[in-house]
Amino acid sequence: MRKDIKASVQKRLGRIEGQVRGLAKMVEEERYCIDIVTQISAVRAALRRVEEEVLKDHVAHCVEHAIASGDRADQRQKISELMAVVSRSDR
Repeated sequence: MRKDIKASVQKRLGRIEGQVRGLAKMVEEERYCIDIVTQISAVRAALRRVEEEVLKDHVAHCVEHAIASGDRADQRQKISELMAVVSRSDR
């Protein structure tokens, strides 16, 4: 993972960690259910953005390297991994 992407992902994950702690506090305080669900949606959206950033870096670095290498087995493996993770994220 490129250093700039790693730093960005770590920063985002730190914010998400704070959001999740806030959610736990909301549940503990028995806050209104719809407010809790709204915050859960915000956390899920933030995680999706992190996922997208990591996947973009993976394609730009790992998949691109496999393609440039000419190693067909490595190319197939990287594409297969990418397709598997993309299909899982749709669920």
